[in-house]
Amino acid sequence: MGVVLTSSEVLKELQMSRSTFYYLLKHNLITVPVSEKGRYIWDDALLRELKEKLRAYNAPVEAEPSYKTVNISNRRYLGNKYKLLHFIRQTVASECPDVTTVADIFAGTGSVASAFADKKIIANDLLYFNHICHVAWFGAEKYDGEKIRNLICYYNAVSPTEENYMSEHFADTFFSLRDCRKIGFIREDIEVNFRNGNINARERAILITSLLYAMDKIANTCGHYDAYIKGASFDRTLELAVPLASNENNVNNQCYNEDANLLVKRIEADLVYIDPPYNSRQYCDAYHLLENVARWEKPEVKGVALKMDRQHLKSDYCTASAAAAFEDLISGIKARYIVLSYNNMAEKGNERSNAKISDDDIMRILSRKGKVKIFSEEYRTFNAGKTQIKGNRERLFVCECYGQKSLIQSPLNYTGGKFKLLPQILPHFPTDVNRFVDLFCGGGNVGMNVSCNKVIFNDKNPLLKNMFETFKTLDKETTFAKIDQIIAENGLSDSSRYGYEAYGCTSASGLAPYNGEKFLKLREAFNAMTERNADYYITLYVLIVFAFNNQIRFNKKGQYNLPVGKRDFNKNMREKLSAFIDRLKNGDYRFENADFRELANGDWDEKTFVYADPPYLITCATYNEQDGWNETMERELLAYLDGLHERGIRFALSNVLRSKGKENTILIDWLNRNLGKYRAIYLNYSYSNSNYHTKDRTSGADEVLIVND
Repeated sequence: MGVVLTSSEVLKELQMSRSTFYYLLKHNLITVPVSEKGRYIWDDALLRELKEKLRAYNAPVEAEPSYKTVNISNRRYLGNKYKLLHFIRQTVASECPDVTTVADIFAGTGSVASAFADKKIIANDLLYFNHICHVAWFGAEKYDGEKIRNLICYYNAVSPTEENYMSEHFADTFFSLRDCRKIGFIREDIEVNFRNGNINARERAILITSLLYAMDKIANTCGHYDAYIKGASFDRTLELAVPLASNENNVNNQCYNEDANLLVKRIEADLVYIDPPYNSRQYCDAYHLLENVARWEKPEVKGVALKMDRQHLKSDYCTASAAAAFEDLISGIKARYIVLSYNNMAEKGNERSNAKISDDDIMRILSRKGKVKIFSEEYRTFNAGKTQIKGNRERLFVCECYGQKSLIQSPLNYTGGKFKLLPQILPHFPTDVNRFVDLFCGGGNVGMNVSCNKVIFNDKNPLLKNMFETFKTLDKETTFAKIDQIIAENGLSDSSRYGYEAYGCTSASGLAPYNGEKFLKLREAFNAMTERNADYYITLYVLIVFAFNNQIRFNKKGQYNLPVGKRDFNKNMREKLSAFIDRLKNGDYRFENADFRELANGDWDEKTFVYADPPYLITCATYNEQDGWNETMERELLAYLDGLHERGIRFALSNVLRSKGKENTILIDWLNRNLGKYRAIYLNYSYSNSNYHTKDRTSGADEVLIVND
């Protein structure tokens, strides 16, 4: 009876490295039986035999692991745009300037998304096997490259003999019996390693991607899985390659596995690229087997092609409803540009190959959204039959959308917030920038509403950075569930569900009489929290919601000390937080916690725009307490802005020249010295403005926006 050991135990016993062991297995220099769960079985006799072989081999020897590599483009796929990437990139570069976020919502292999790797990528596909590959190629989570290489070397070396789901259902159809055993073994082992915490989610995705690419390379098909070739000899065998996935992807990249029509209602991007199915061929039919292996739910399969139930994966874009689906999709998109790929097949091929959306429908629908241009490139279609179709052209419909993104309000009622002034401020910001810096971001109202989707939010208050990061990282549903749980557990009011009457209060008088003591107990519990995790920052947010005037204020001991307020997490607050989180997740947003003088700016250039909304020197606010802002800082900020101007970097400064009988002489003198370079736009809530021309202006309260354009 053999003894079951882990691979680590075997290596320790044999005194060799993992790479050497896999190298010897791969080249059949040693043989070790493997159990169904992927562990080695050996006894004393086998151990002695292995040690003798290793001595004869002059082991231990540090051999390089034997593996190949694979790129994102090394997969067959209907409609793959890899050969058209130059055409797509060139068109986007010339017609869609200053794009920082790209959403590829029918991403397929992800080849088009990969062409924009220098930007934030949102990749989506309804099929899970495409989605898991997107996680591998575009995911932000770090992975251990050595771990991936070792596991792939191991998977290539093993030769399992036990039957599994794959061998029982697919042996000698799309793959040989031997390869089916191996595919099933590998896929199960990946899942076991993930459940046991041996690999993270990105590593799981990379390993599954390696397996799917290896399967696709040897599959007994003509390129898809609608049928297999009978009587095949199965000359090629399964060999996994290491995906060359970047470990430096944009930290804000997102990968979705959703219906695109539903997804676009929640996301925003500078550019949305659309490459829907063109004809009646359902992708879930063509790639059912890869979908089955990726999901690994082991469903029942039926028919000659051994397909699982795919009804929930059917696309309206392959049916007579395609035009209606497209119209619904376009109406829900929030972007500056839409780029649609759609060929000119029309009625050139057989009925199944003909395009489902007419050019008239495309132009009618896109023209409602914005100004449309059409670009085209010749291409050769995938054809499994003998029909030769000439004059094929891939078209790009480029739509420059009307209007700007809708304004959303921060869920924090931060002192000095600029939400009400945005209609006056935003028109004075340039639109040809690819980086926006919100130097004193506060509640984030300005950075969240600029036309540029690549934003650096900076604030000296670390609580803001960490709270925003929490909102960005957690699922929105989880965030709301945690908020509701805190409210319920502390017995606080919930007027959005039960109204004011349930608490013996009215909207006019507010909820403070009911919430007062409960709020103080929650505040005490919060101030006693020592771990600064997600629960800490969500609890802080609940306190802010229920506090006086929804503000943030801590005393010198670092304790939150505001009293209870009149409102709770009502419908308006819920809607503000929901919209804020949606945008937070969609932009290429980075949060910093630095003194403005210490914020790294070495890579800022003429395409960077800096907005400064510092504490106002001549006004009083909670952020200006305890010498939070003084004359020295005021002068250093103005010198900082002068330095930006000398580097060709555009900026805008919000401030007040005069307020309640006080005058900011430092600011006025600086502005007068720079009248040829800077100008001041006066702001007020009647949406009128005028230019600053002379220091004699003497209005009672002068709120200005100073720009250097």
